[in-house]
Amino acid sequence: MKLSTLTRKKSFERIIKDSEELGSEHSIHGLKKTLSVVDLTSFGIAAIIGAGIFSTIGTAAFHGGPAVSLLFVFTAIACGFSALCYAQFASTIPVSGSAYTYAYASLGELIAWIIGWDLAMEYGIGNIAVAISWSDYFTSLLGQYGVLFPEWLSMDFLTARRGFTAVKALLDQNIPLEQMAQHGIGAQVLEAYHAFVKAPQIFGTAIVMDIPALAINVIVTWIVYIGIKESKRVANLMVLLKVLVVLLVIGVGAFYIHPENWVPFAPHGMTGVMKGVSGVFFAYIGFDAISTTAEECKNPKRDLPRGMFYALGICTVLYILISLVLTGIVPYFNLQVGDPLSYVFGPEGANLPWVSMIVGASAVVALFSVLLVFQMGQPRIWMVMGRDGLLPPIFARVHPKYKTPSFSTIVTGVVVGVSCLFMNLTEVTDLTSIGTLFAFLLVCLGTLFMDSSKAKFKVTYINGRWTFPIVYLFITYFLFFSNNNHFQTWGGEGWGDQVILLIFFFFMTVLAVMSVLKKLSLIPLLGIATCSYLMTELGVVNWLRFGIWLLVGLVIYFSYSMRKSHLNNTP
Repeated sequence: MKLSTLTRKKSFERIIKDSEELGSEHSIHGLKKTLSVVDLTSFGIAAIIGAGIFSTIGTAAFHGGPAVSLLFVFTAIACGFSALCYAQFASTIPVSGSAYTYAYASLGELIAWIIGWDLAMEYGIGNIAVAISWSDYFTSLLGQYGVLFPEWLSMDFLTARRGFTAVKALLDQNIPLEQMAQHGIGAQVLEAYHAFVKAPQIFGTAIVMDIPALAINVIVTWIVYIGIKESKRVANLMVLLKVLVVLLVIGVGAFYIHPENWVPFAPHGMTGVMKGVSGVFFAYIGFDAISTTAEECKNPKRDLPRGMFYALGICTVLYILISLVLTGIVPYFNLQVGDPLSYVFGPEGANLPWVSMIVGASAVVALFSVLLVFQMGQPRIWMVMGRDGLLPPIFARVHPKYKTPSFSTIVTGVVVGVSCLFMNLTEVTDLTSIGTLFAFLLVCLGTLFMDSSKAKFKVTYINGRWTFPIVYLFITYFLFFSNNNHFQTWGGEGWGDQVILLIFFFFMTVLAVMSVLKKLSLIPLLGIATCSYLMTELGVVNWLRFGIWLLVGLVIYFSYSMRKSHLNNTP
């Protein structure tokens, strides 16, 4: 095996040629071109305003306090750097495949495979997380109308078992269920306990599964399967509805804000604020999904960059306002709930039941639209990998009538549907965030090595030769010498996170040296720095899980994809 095999690139010309031949609407592999800039912006908003704003924002506010609004700003900046790089690639290579295709053209086949395998995890796990969150809101909404869904059929096994273990430990100490709250056991943990206890058993194992999550996944898979036009219409309608609801929450909630709830603004300092990274960043992966629809755009070179920036800007403003309203209505330490927007208008907050009910109903719609966009993105990446030979050719199959990647869509639906029956929300959001950040990082890195002469949109070149080393020195001071540095005590329980920070520091050192020697562009460098730093905040456990996933991918690449690649016999 030669190094050149791993670094072989697919030229821009060949990518465009393959797209024109295989992606033509008249080809058996072609997709239907029907999306405008409004549709792309709508898809981005559909994906971004979802589980983040209706679910994970509560936990992020619990850890960071009102200052979580600053985390949205920082994360939006990181996404902004990445979005500029995405836009340059999208205007140069307007084909499906997203970061996978961009890496194939700029960094070579091995990196392209890694990022494609990473995107498979990002979208797959993201779909699971959104389906689980949708299930929570749906069963809660049914409960408001007196329809009680069995707990053991609306919860994952891991959550139920953990709840049972926590409650049983206190029951063994003769503490009654009525007094559990005094010992740190909340309503959600008690619900998990009851789900585990009431569940039927087979061979001594409790049968706990999330049926609503499976059901919504089946419905969304069917919509995505039958066509992009149908998906577009559903997404646009739902986006309009949920934006109106978010504006309702901001407008009405502003009259119930208690400014004293904003003091202290950052109760746990930057450490607490950064604990919300996974939940906050999970909200922003939507603009990546926009780039996967390139072959279905009427004018991708012009509209893809616009759609990304419009969606990112609109959603960032809404997120900042929502976080300030939530933490202003109720104290931040009461927001660690699964439905924070409904909660703040309940008895513990503004006490406006009609608003709470509207929010609950809209969350069901909002999360549906997120799942719809995510479920569209994954099959299109697999389709392009199948075209290139890195996956079996069946993944590239396009339905002759509906003009959608039929086999890839079905596989996505099956994988997500089975997984969401049993998986836990917290674990999957963390894993999705680290996968997304890694994809963004590689896209920024690829921008440094691509030929931008044919790009319709170009990232403004700012010489980073001396500017980036200044950023590097600031990072070094923050990590090692400030009062809040991460190495005041070495070892202990946090040694794994400190090792990750050392790897990050080494990586930044290499980038700083390269920026001096090669006069690299500053904006992609800042994108790499911000994304890689956010990755360090996701914890060593997620890094280990992510590493295992990448190792599995490498085994598949070296045993199958490398030999079957269409570039294998290309001089």
